[in-house]
Amino acid sequence: MPATLAPAKVNLFLHVGAPGADGYHPLCSLMAFADFGDRVSVGRGEGRLTVSGPFAAGLGQEHDNLIIRAVRAFVAELGRPMEELAFALEKNLPVASGLGGGSSDAGAALRLIRDVFAPGFDDDRLERVAASLGADGAACLWGRPVLAQGRGERLSAAPGLPPLEAVLVNPGVAVSTPAVYRAFDAAGRFGDVAPPPLPAAFESVEEVAAWLATTSNDLEAPAISVAPEIGAVLATLKDEPEALLARVSGSGGTCFALCADDFAAETLVERLEAMAPAWWVRRCRLGGPWA
Repeated sequence: MPATLAPAKVNLFLHVGAPGADGYHPLCSLMAFADFGDRVSVGRGEGRLTVSGPFAAGLGQEHDNLIIRAVRAFVAELGRPMEELAFALEKNLPVASGLGGGSSDAGAALRLIRDVFAPGFDDDRLERVAASLGADGAACLWGRPVLAQGRGERLSAAPGLPPLEAVLVNPGVAVSTPAVYRAFDAAGRFGDVAPPPLPAAFESVEEVAAWLATTSNDLEAPAISVAPEIGAVLATLKDEPEALLARVSGSGGTCFALCADDFAAETLVERLEAMAPAWWVRRCRLGGPWA
């Protein structure tokens, strides 16, 4: 079965505005993708989705899975039936963790079925299908650094990024995105969603971290209010000498730390695993796209 990586998405910054009349929040986010994530495979079969991996048990019903929804949306856009497909998902990312796992799984599935079964389906149409699946859908389709605006569907090129050695940490608590947004709305501290001034390229991870310090994740405080365990992770990371910058990704509950090099990242991972063995800790490199 053809297979591909569905990389973890990390919001390097995330600015969120006040909801419009339709209830949706405009956003502006610089996203990068990890060289680690779920894996999706597709082949001819009976229309089933088989799930394995360390976080398989955390997924909901098969018919609600974003892979299945992506296939249905693809068929609707294609305008004709397709043969029955069988999918396999190796779920390596925590569920409801702010890493865009479901959206990335859907993007991987869309790329696979287009490339294998409908190669004439152009990129713009594929991106339209991905965007219909949620705010992260369009960005997660390609898995490359991108600036996302609007509801997440308006994409523009990210500045050039050096390799970003990073550590992902999740306290093991699933975080409800609707609950985080309710807390965000209740607080009423809405962000400015105009894109901040961006250089054409960053020369070093230190430069990236210094620039990101002028930005924020507007959902960080409401995420911590919903799941205080996130605050414990974030406080720990900020105290570690290897962390050039520590922040929550998306609506939580995964935090990330940028490190100067791979040795610093590995040192941080070893210390965190000894300090908090119940946490999910993963070293990775941010950038993308990854083969």
